[in-house]
Amino acid sequence: MENNNQYSRRSFLKSSALTGGGFLLSMTWFAKVSAAGKPGEAALMPEWQELNGYIKITPDNVIKLICPNPEFGQNVMTSLPMMVAEELDVDWKNVVVEMGPHDSVKLGPQFTGGSNSIRMYWKPLRTAGASARQMLIEAAAQTWGVPAGEITTKAGVLSHKGGKSAKYGEMAAKAATIPVPKDVKLKSPKDFTIIRNSKKNSEGQKIITGKPLFGMDYKVDGMLIAMIQHPPAFGMKLKSFDASQALKMPGIKDVFTIRLYEEGFEQGGFDTRTFNELLVITGKTTWEVMNARKKLLAQWEPAGDIKETMMGRGGKREVVVPGRLENTGAQLEMMQEYAKKPAQLLRKDGDPETAFKNAAQIIERTYNAPFLAHNCMEPMNFFAHVTDEKALVAGPLQAPGWVEPTLSKLLKLPPEKIEIQMTRMGGGFGRRAYGQYVYEAAMISKHAKAPVKLMYTREDDMTYGIYRPMYTATYRAALDENKNLIGFHVKGGGIPENAIHANRFPAGAVDNYLAEGWEISSNITIGAFRAPRSNFNAAAEQSFLDEVAEAMGKDPIAFRLELLKRSKENPVGKNNEYDAGRYAGVLELVRDKSGWGKPENKGKKRGVAAYFCHNSYAAHIVDMVERDGEPYVESVTSAIDCGIVINPDAAANMVQGAVVDGIGNALYGALTHKNGAAEQTNFNNYRIIRYNEAPKNIDVHFVQNDIDPTGLGEPPFPPVFGAVANALYKSTGKRHYNQPYAGEFPKNS
Repeated sequence: MENNNQYSRRSFLKSSALTGGGFLLSMTWFAKVSAAGKPGEAALMPEWQELNGYIKITPDNVIKLICPNPEFGQNVMTSLPMMVAEELDVDWKNVVVEMGPHDSVKLGPQFTGGSNSIRMYWKPLRTAGASARQMLIEAAAQTWGVPAGEITTKAGVLSHKGGKSAKYGEMAAKAATIPVPKDVKLKSPKDFTIIRNSKKNSEGQKIITGKPLFGMDYKVDGMLIAMIQHPPAFGMKLKSFDASQALKMPGIKDVFTIRLYEEGFEQGGFDTRTFNELLVITGKTTWEVMNARKKLLAQWEPAGDIKETMMGRGGKREVVVPGRLENTGAQLEMMQEYAKKPAQLLRKDGDPETAFKNAAQIIERTYNAPFLAHNCMEPMNFFAHVTDEKALVAGPLQAPGWVEPTLSKLLKLPPEKIEIQMTRMGGGFGRRAYGQYVYEAAMISKHAKAPVKLMYTREDDMTYGIYRPMYTATYRAALDENKNLIGFHVKGGGIPENAIHANRFPAGAVDNYLAEGWEISSNITIGAFRAPRSNFNAAAEQSFLDEVAEAMGKDPIAFRLELLKRSKENPVGKNNEYDAGRYAGVLELVRDKSGWGKPENKGKKRGVAAYFCHNSYAAHIVDMVERDGEPYVESVTSAIDCGIVINPDAAANMVQGAVVDGIGNALYGALTHKNGAAEQTNFNNYRIIRYNEAPKNIDVHFVQNDIDPTGLGEPPFPPVFGAVANALYKSTGKRHYNQPYAGEFPKNS
């Protein structure tokens, strides 16, 4: 990805703000682009007419749609432009898609995470398309001297009943001068022709032909490679170093230390601390820097407790980071002690204490899960070129808007002097929502006074944080003498946060309900991990519900549906987050599509689980088999309610990926620490799912409705854990309370 001719988001001619849609009307601008057409065609310099921040059209009717959100495999580079194209009414084969630069004024929040991309842009992008279409109609009406109401559009062509017609490109220049309409009518779902119809990945050909797309592809002339030698354990810091041997190695430029945050620096809500003092080595190539780094002689010492100032949700607060060197075994023992202490009340309905006191039977189970590493296929990397006057940073990033304020403070540059370009990400899963690696690259470039690309190795990424937290939860159910569920209690904690979602199912379905939570502080850095908290909460809750159903003598799906019926018809409490009808809908769909309970499936070892998170509903039925004495998931049936599905094939692919990811993490995923150091440093000792362990078939079904789209990247992931646990019980006769299920909970000390 040669960047010598990149345009700046602030090199556009001045634009006037639009009302309502969140995009800007611009005059014509020129940029180096590739012509639409066959791969290998020469780059052209067409005149792009910009109708708004998302839409540009050439005179020969090539439609360029700007994708506002970063892409890490969930296919937003196709699905988001599809929403614009639908309302613009163009022929999809004439569309080219380009990743936009960071520009929150022109392009909105630009955040890929929280399963929010489609949901967040559903109306703004459609409004942008409809507004541009109306501007083109008005341009044609003025040109032809006819009423705008007499002009129709179809597949990028304007037509008048009198016989005149024109392609959008012929009217684009004039349309760019038309005032943006303040109110436009959006299509009814019944009239969609692009949305709900599968489109191939807009970057598919670039991916399979190896075109530069990712942060690791990014380069400019004179660029240095930088790597960081971080402390060998959480809770340690640099004492001294000797770089004499490293500096003698071929291609090495410099070795130096810098501090990421100065004393008293106010970190943003999504800034991470990890290690603050950086020992940096720079050189010409990645290979040379990797080899020279091995020659660094560094001495480390305990960091001690650290007080930091954090901003974000809840406002400004002081955080004390403990300095201890942590061990997984000791962490587990500490969690077990905390679980016995009084905890924070999260929700209480009815009189759960009396219900448990009077219960004829109490079922109590405790579930544990370790830290998990993100392990994005593309290790962390970022480019930066910082001068005294301005900064350009570029690379794989989920949340540019969260990074910019901190970057501005660190570099002491106003935001308008900072350019953020986003590349395609080789995986994200929440890891790239946290910008410390961007700040590192920028501060290194500032010190080196040169363009720099910071590179992590796989070992750096796995041992340098951030992780899915370590969790535990105890579930209790009270049954009366007739085996009716009369009380439900969940008490959960974690390092350094708990996973309890107190207002989700089965809250609202049980008269006497209690939820409590507690936390233990840690210096091990954690962050979002594909449905944060939900991926553990669902595993424990859905495993427990199966065990309760068995004690009550009920079918697992029938039991869940009974609870959901109660929640729908006579809900308990007023803060229930979920829609009981939609929740029941995915259970009924997966039951019917899988043939659950049918005589022909009687011999199958099956497990079911369902969960609500990120505004969507997912259910899976897992079929388990044994091969060579080991459990394998043979097939999976999935049902999803995420509202209107934009791109069905891509949506099914996302669910399939979540299923495989969930199976792998449930069976094998675990990261442990000894004296503060991660014991798993690469894939030779951090177990992930392998090709032959993936299901042979994943059958995905979507509930068909006209509800506005909700989340999809994360919701299918959490219930996989519970479905796998429940299938393992059917297959082996053993309940599993500790992740990873394929081995005992790691208790290294």
